[in-house]
Amino acid sequence: MRGLSRVFPAVTPVQARIAAVLIAAVSVAMECVNIWVTARLPQPSYTPLPFAPEDVAGTAFPIFGALLVFQRPRLVIGWLLCLGGLCSALNSLSTNLALLEMDTGRFGLPERIWTVVGVSWKLTVLQLGVLLPLLYPDGRLPSRRWRPLIWFTVTVLTLDVLRAEFLSPQTPDRSDLPWRVHFLLEQLANAAMILAFVSLAVRFRRVSLEERRQILWPLLAIATVIVPLVIGNPVWWLASFTILLIPAAITFSVLRHRLYGIDTLITRTLVGAGLVGVIGGVYVAAGAVSSLFLSDIDRLGGLLAALCAGAFFQPLRRVLQRGADRLLYGSKGDPVTLADGLRRRLQRTDPAEGLTAALEVLRDGLAVTGVAVRFLDGGPERAAVGKLEKVVREVGLVWHGEPVGYLLIGPPGVRRLPAAHNGRVIATLTPYVADAAHAVRLVGALRRSRERIVATREEERRRLRRDLHDGLGQSLSGMAMSINMARHSLRASPETAERMLSDLRSGMDAVTSDIRHLVYGLRPPALDDLGLAKAVTEMAGPGVTVEVSGELAGLPAAAEVAAYRIVQEALTNVRRHAGAEVVLVSLERVSLERGEQLNIRVSDDGAGLSPDRRSGVGLASMRERAAELGGTCVITSPPGGGTVVEAVLPLNLNVET
Repeated sequence: MRGLSRVFPAVTPVQARIAAVLIAAVSVAMECVNIWVTARLPQPSYTPLPFAPEDVAGTAFPIFGALLVFQRPRLVIGWLLCLGGLCSALNSLSTNLALLEMDTGRFGLPERIWTVVGVSWKLTVLQLGVLLPLLYPDGRLPSRRWRPLIWFTVTVLTLDVLRAEFLSPQTPDRSDLPWRVHFLLEQLANAAMILAFVSLAVRFRRVSLEERRQILWPLLAIATVIVPLVIGNPVWWLASFTILLIPAAITFSVLRHRLYGIDTLITRTLVGAGLVGVIGGVYVAAGAVSSLFLSDIDRLGGLLAALCAGAFFQPLRRVLQRGADRLLYGSKGDPVTLADGLRRRLQRTDPAEGLTAALEVLRDGLAVTGVAVRFLDGGPERAAVGKLEKVVREVGLVWHGEPVGYLLIGPPGVRRLPAAHNGRVIATLTPYVADAAHAVRLVGALRRSRERIVATREEERRRLRRDLHDGLGQSLSGMAMSINMARHSLRASPETAERMLSDLRSGMDAVTSDIRHLVYGLRPPALDDLGLAKAVTEMAGPGVTVEVSGELAGLPAAAEVAAYRIVQEALTNVRRHAGAEVVLVSLERVSLERGEQLNIRVSDDGAGLSPDRRSGVGLASMRERAAELGGTCVITSPPGGGTVVEAVLPLNLNVET
C-alpha cells in the first residue's frame, strides 16, 4: 500500500499522467451523456436539481485526482480519486440508462445493466469509502492491523454482488430472506466505512501538527456533505454542491504540503473560473436590467453591461487571488495578511529591530530556510534571519528612489511554495523590508555621527589645549621673561632694553594673530562683524552670485556657523573639482507650520558628480553639520550637468546664541 510501484513497476510517470487524464476525460464524457439521459427522465421529487451528488462526484473526483497524479504519479491517493470518480460516473450513467430503459424500452438494454449498476457502486464504496480514508494522506496504512478491514470490506461487497446475482429479491416484502441478507451486507459495508474513518482519528493522534491539518481539511469537507444528508428534505440536495469540497480539500491539503508547481495552476484556474462566473453573471444581469429600461437602445445596453463587467474585474481578481492563497497556503501565505501583520508589528517594534521583524515575516511567508539584507555603504554589512547557506535569489531594495541594499533569499524549506506565490509575497513585503533597512541605515548613521561628533569635540579640545599650551602659553612665558630682562637692563643698557621691548612688541602681534586664529576656528569672526549674508558674499568672492531671501538677522549661532561652513565647503569643492563657470549661492529663510528653517542651495554648471564616487571628508562634514541641527544635506547632479548642494537647517533650536 506504499504506492503503485509494486502493482505497476514498469509504468513510467508520463504513462501514468496520460492514464489519469484519460480516466478524467472518460468520466466527464460519461457525465455529459448522463446529463442527456437525465433530461429524458421525470424530475425526482427529492431534489430540484437536474443532477445528484453521484453525478458531481463522477466529475470532480477524477479531475482533482488527475491533478494529483499529474504531479505525483505514484501517490495512491490521486489514483483512488480518479478510479473512484470513474466508478461513480459509471454508476450514475448505468442507473439512469436502466431507469430510462424501464420507462421507454427504446434502447433494448439487457438485464445485466443492473449488474453494472451494482458492481460500479460497490467499487465506488471500496475505493472512496474505505481505501481513501485508510490510506490518506501519505498512501500508507496507519498500521498493519488495518489490513483485515480491507479484506473484510472486499468480502462483504463481493458477497453482496453474488447475492444480487443469485439471491435477488422477487417480491417487495422486506421480510424475505434475500432482503434480510441484502440489509445485513449493507450494514456490514457501512460499518467498514465507519471503521475506515475511525482510522483517520487514530492517525490524527499520532502525527505531527502539519499532518493533522491535512486530515482536518477533508473531515470538514465531509461534514458539509453529511449534514444535509442527515437533515434530509428539504436540504438534502445541497449535498450535490458540497460533495465537490471533498476532493478539493484532499487535493489542496496535499498540494499545500507536498506538491510544488501545480498549485500555481490551480490558483489561476480558481481565479479564472471565479472571474468568468461572476463577471458573466454581472454582464447578464446588467444586460437584463438594461433590456427592461433601455429596450430600444440595444447597443447602449450592451455597452453598459460591458462597462459594469469590466469595472468589477480588477477588484474581483484581487479578492479571488487572496481567497485562493488563503485556501492553499493559509494565513501565512496571504500577502495582504502578512503585510497587515507586519505593519502592526513594526508599529510596536523599535526602529533598530524593525528589519529583523520584517525578515522573520518574510521568511515565514516564503517558507525558506533564511533571508538576509546586504547593505550598500552606510549600513551594517549584513542582517540575517534563519540559516542562509545558499542564496537562490537577490532582490534590490529601493527606498524612495535611493538604493538601500539587496534582499537575499535562501532555498525553500520543508513547506515549499510555488514561484508565482513567492513573487506576490516578495512584491508585497519588499517595500516594508526596504523601509526597515533604511531605518537601520539611519540608526547606524546617527550612531556613527554621534561618535564622530564626540571624537571631533574631544579632538578640538585637544587641539585647543595644545595650541594654548604649546603656542600661546610658550609665547606668553617668553614675553614675561623678556619683560623681566628689559626691566633689569633698563638702567644699565637702555639701548638693549629698547631693543628687547621692540622684539616684545612684535611678539605680542604674533600672539594676537594666534588668538585670532583660535577664535576663527571656533566661530568665523565675519559672522559677528558682517552677518551671515555679507560674510558669505565676502567669502564667495568675485564670480559667484549670492542670493538672499528673507531676514537672516537673529539666526541661532549654531545655524549661522553650520550654514557658513556648508557654503564654504561647497565652494571649496567647486573651485577644486567642478571647473564651473556659473556658481550660484542661495540663502532663504522660510516660515512653515512646524517652524522656521533656513534653506541653503549651492549650484554650479561644472563637471558634476562621478557615478562611482565615494563620499569624502568634505561631503560627509556637510551632512554631519546639517544632521547635528536636525536638518538634512543632499548632494545631487541634475540631468543637465553640474552639482547641486541643498541643505535644510531648522531654526527652532534650543541652542543658546
